[in-house]
Amino acid sequence: MAKYLLIESRDPYESGAVREHLEWGMQLRRAGNEVLVFLLQNGVLPARTGASSEELQEVLRGGIEVFADEFSLRERGISLAEVGKGIKVAPIDLVVERLASDWKVLFC
Repeated sequence: MAKYLLIESRDPYESGAVREHLEWGMQLRRAGNEVLVFLLQNGVLPARTGASSEELQEVLRGGIEVFADEFSLRERGISLAEVGKGIKVAPIDLVVERLASDWKVLFC
């Protein structure tokens, strides 16, 4: 089983490629791999409670951990209380830790 960290930095409301990226993560998960999605920069926008991102909800239901970068949230005025259920908040250090271990990192 391989380990994949997918970093999503794009606003899903402006880029249709985000949907494809998250679907790719789901395919990797269904194939038995460990997958983690890290939302960065404008990628944190659907992390807000009430944001309409069915793709992100599917990822969470599919057993993929989703983290939102704490700095990116703060930079966009999204408080920790506004982060949606199931989404964890973490510093960019999480990415650095995965880069230093046996995780395959895919930045989109």
